Amino acid sequence: MTLNDLFTPALGFATLALASLACQWLAWRLRLPAILFLLLTGILVGPIGGWLSPDLFLDELLFPLVSLSVALILFEGSLTLKFSELRETGTVVRRLVTLGALVTWAVISFATHWLIGLSPALSALFGALVVVTGPTVVVPMLRTLHAKPRIAEVLRWEGILIDPLGALLAVLVFQWLIATGSGENGFLASLMIFFKVTLAGTIIGLLAGWLLALALRRYWIPEYLEVLAAIAAVLVTFSLSNHLAHESGLLAVTLMGIWLANAKGIDIDEILAFKEHLATLLISGLFILLAARLDLQALLALGWPALVLLAVIQFIARPLSVWASTLGSNLSWPERGLIAWIGPRGIVAAAVSALFALKLEQAGYEDAGLISALTFAVIIGTVVFQSATARPVAKALSVTEPEPRGLLLIGANPAALAVCRINVARRSDRALYRFQ
Repeated sequence: MTLNDLFTPALGFATLALASLACQWLAWRLRLPAILFLLLTGILVGPIGGWLSPDLFLDELLFPLVSLSVALILFEGSLTLKFSELRETGTVVRRLVTLGALVTWAVISFATHWLIGLSPALSALFGALVVVTGPTVVVPMLRTLHAKPRIAEVLRWEGILIDPLGALLAVLVFQWLIATGSGENGFLASLMIFFKVTLAGTIIGLLAGWLLALALRRYWIPEYLEVLAAIAAVLVTFSLSNHLAHESGLLAVTLMGIWLANAKGIDIDEILAFKEHLATLLISGLFILLAARLDLQALLALGWPALVLLAVIQFIARPLSVWASTLGSNLSWPERGLIAWIGPRGIVAAAVSALFALKLEQAGYEDAGLISALTFAVIIGTVVFQSATARPVAKALSVTEPEPRGLLLIGANPAALAVCRINVARRSDRALYRFQ
């Protein structure tokens, strides 16, 4: 019996939201990344328990829903990217999402072909899919890590920018596979797709960002409609860009968010606050849904070669990528070491791999199903290992900041005393100070 048999669609979504909240709360209590509990929940209710079948539950709406949710998540993350943060680390970030991504792709593709036995073409596609690190897992990890600001900036910028670029790389490899399978010139077809996707995503994204910033700056949108306008703009931008050039939507919404984040004369704090809560809900629900689609037998059948592949990704691909990207930078070796240690995969890799695996199976690639299983193996492996070890490694490298203990107010002026009284009132009987 599945969730479809037990609940109406409305009750099913409500149950999914409740499970997401439970996973997030448990992660907060145990100070562990929420993705661990979300993945475990999805596996328990999906392949193990058989209670949830996303393909039956949502049918043809599954992948459109996933795509639009990922677009909102990326837009929310890109709203936090300020160019002023890149004064010290801009060169490293640019290298990580270009040169570093290519190094990672090459190493993983070769290792996958050699260890797993996939064809060179499918290995190249899998390598492109797991290039992305993903803000959905990096940002929560940084909250508990308390790494130095330069490290956090590099990892956060990389995680957000690499998502659309990694998806673009995966699209190019996918189109090359389809073109060569139909007897066309795969290289020329991929090159044309690259220019089309990049051009459409860049133009649509920057234009949408400029228009929304203009509307906010000139108060054409009332304050209470700003959040709704932003969400509508993201959905329209993503859908229009994808309509003009398949899979260009992620690039478009990322550039749109970066434009808004750096636009002068507008206040996006309210938009950002609401979108952060929405992104948390979407991330939680998506991880449960996609984990519930996992073919557990295919994952377990991978055996020790998958474990060796994880070791290659963690101890060879990531360090090589970071080493090549930080040559000549002013980052210290301990800072480079922690950046090289942290590279968990997230929701974009899961969503795009599930979509491409389905399309390749329909195109006649028998081993395509392994791509989705391998991607989830990498997501689970990198998140579990790095969540358990990142904090001790950061402390060993002496690149952590002390945890914030509170706010220090100097002086006894009326404003300072009023703030202290408010703080004491909120803390109730746990107040540490009394005011005469």
